[in-house]
Amino acid sequence: MDAGATEPLPRTMRALVKETAAPGAALREVAVPDPGPGELLVRVLAASVCGTDVHIERWDPWAQENFGPPPMVFGHEMAGVVVGHGPGAGRVRTGELVAAETHLVDWTCYQCRTGRANVCQNLRILGVHAAGSFAQYAVIPETNAWASEGLAPEVAALQEPMGNAVHAAFVEEIAGQSVAVLGCGPIGLMAVAIARLAGARHVFATDINPERLAIATAMGADEVIDAREDVAARLRAHTGGDGVDVVLEMSGAESALHQGLAALTNGGRISLLGTHARPATLDLSEEVIFKGIRVYGITGRRMFETWYRTTALLEEGLDITPIITHRMPLADYQRAFDLVAAGHAGKVVLLPQEG
Repeated sequence: MDAGATEPLPRTMRALVKETAAPGAALREVAVPDPGPGELLVRVLAASVCGTDVHIERWDPWAQENFGPPPMVFGHEMAGVVVGHGPGAGRVRTGELVAAETHLVDWTCYQCRTGRANVCQNLRILGVHAAGSFAQYAVIPETNAWASEGLAPEVAALQEPMGNAVHAAFVEEIAGQSVAVLGCGPIGLMAVAIARLAGARHVFATDINPERLAIATAMGADEVIDAREDVAARLRAHTGGDGVDVVLEMSGAESALHQGLAALTNGGRISLLGTHARPATLDLSEEVIFKGIRVYGITGRRMFETWYRTTALLEEGLDITPIITHRMPLADYQRAFDLVAAGHAGKVVLLPQEG
């Protein structure tokens, strides 16, 4: 660790640890990690809760297959101040506020060497395969640190999930297009705001949760639709029978997938970011091929093209703070996970330095 830290560093810290391969997590006092070669030590100021974190805490089949192994600190959406450098690191100065790109990639595989590092053949994820950010301090590769001076820490932390929405929206042109966002979880809500600021002609949003639909309206949706209605008919009625140009499917619900394909105009495009708990069945001929549509699978963010776009949108005045519905100390993690699991929150941000 470098000698340029501006404050004496403690030897231990509070951290949320997934201790065993079973439901639950525990707040523990653990050693402050040492940054290795090319790594930074970050004093975490904000760590937002993702659905992935809930999967890990609840220890569902996805977590059983993908996490760990325990014991390990989890959490991945973070922002904080650099307080230490490992050997060879130094590009990012001590005291700088940074967010974290959470894809840990090898930079040597075919995908990394052809501009597609977000789908690295040996991809690892911060807080899933390596120690994460639900802690007072975290270690990240310096190459993954994104300078975020001028942003509130909780907004800086949200650049990571916001990047997913940016990637989904901008995989093709969006200005002047009619856009339907299906699923108003936090990333869907960000997509609504992004489409609005990017010049979409009309922005529609669907969900079954009235609280989230209300936030979608605040984020700029022209029309919100209860997803239990005939969504395709509603969207076609709003577009003169043509259907929407762009569908951003953020829910991972098979019903929403079919709704989006039915609502999409012939020759339109659909970005699929929502992940499915079970295989979905499609009539490829009728729903995709004969309509001549383009289907994009979206995972994570382009490294680092998407981050530049995300920064530009924030600089242009994109305000994602209405999505942050709760801020709480790390000790309240159980309430945070319960709120996210129940859908009674937008984005929940944990503050590891508080309490």
